[in-house]
Amino acid sequence: MYSREDVMNYVEEEDVRIIRLIFCDITGNLKNIAIMPDELSKAFENGISFDASAIDKYASEVKSDLLLFPDPSTLMTLPWRPADGRVIRLFCDVMRPDGSKFELDSRFILKQAIEAAAEKGLKCNFGAEFEFYLFKTDNEGNRTQETYDQAGYFDIAPFDSGETIRREACIYLEEMGIRPEASHHEEGPGQQEIDFRFSDPMESADFAVTFKNVVQMVAMANGAYADFSPKPIIGKSGNGMHINISTIMDSGEDVQDAFMAGILKHINEITYFLNPIDESYLRLGEMKAPKYISWSPENRSQLIRIPAAAPENKRIELRSPDPTTNPYVAYALLIYAGLDGIEKNMKPGAPNNRNLYDIDTKTAEKLKLLPMSLDEARKLAASSKLVKKALPKELIDQI
Repeated sequence: MYSREDVMNYVEEEDVRIIRLIFCDITGNLKNIAIMPDELSKAFENGISFDASAIDKYASEVKSDLLLFPDPSTLMTLPWRPADGRVIRLFCDVMRPDGSKFELDSRFILKQAIEAAAEKGLKCNFGAEFEFYLFKTDNEGNRTQETYDQAGYFDIAPFDSGETIRREACIYLEEMGIRPEASHHEEGPGQQEIDFRFSDPMESADFAVTFKNVVQMVAMANGAYADFSPKPIIGKSGNGMHINISTIMDSGEDVQDAFMAGILKHINEITYFLNPIDESYLRLGEMKAPKYISWSPENRSQLIRIPAAAPENKRIELRSPDPTTNPYVAYALLIYAGLDGIEKNMKPGAPNNRNLYDIDTKTAEKLKLLPMSLDEARKLAASSKLVKKALPKELIDQI
């Protein structure tokens, strides 16, 4: 946990020439401004101003001035930059000129959820599993329709051409303090997966948006394009962002089932934020992406599965989200849904141990479905009491 003084000393001692102040817009896309070392003290004290009206759905022209205040604990050195004249980056809190928090700051939304959980004696850990496709690029660096290889699940070189990109990305991430657990080729042609060690929700969300940026940078340097969209190729596996969640109560009580029950109860209301674009709904319901609201140990046809793991790694895995989600908002909503399950002592019901991709119509009719379109998900979110409790009015008004 770096302090302000630690960052100032690092900048001076390690020949840092550029400081990138970064934050996310409400859709989860990274934004940044670069400042020189002489401006860092000012940034910590008074913030760095920017025009929020230039960022889609962030603010109007009437009150467009916002300030970025660096969070010193998030210091990262960009390892692909020269050692002489280093570049670092810091995540920022977004504030209004009067000193109040900016309601649409993604990190602030998640901070409130973490605090709400802490008040109930609950700590959560999150870990993400990202899938993405690699496509070849043309002479001008634009994505083509040709995948980087034709390899399949767990294949190795020479069939797996993405091995070098995954390796370089994992090395960079490790140098930035982000711990990848595993990487491999996925089922689709040119499709990759990298999984991360669990951490607290804020760190996990910071890692998630950083990861996508690093992979895109490494892919570009290798003549490839990293595609995180939910369904890059019709008829092939979609890209998921599976979210693993573990729960720890101060009392020592095991609340995993109640937390999971809360997610199952509210999943339809929050799907709009977990699967936020039209293309998201082309993925759901096929190629191991869930369609029904159900759970089961180990079963990958379910919305939630309980992975086989040692007791210290006990967790639930939510399989519906995709990489277009804003992880800060997604994690916040999942915390609030789980908290509701704990507070009301909800039960998840019996596990469904069947392969849900191979069931008859009569059985399917008894199961509750996830929203099957963005419009359906939008309507459910707009009428949700949980969403209205968890998210700022300024965001809900945009649904």
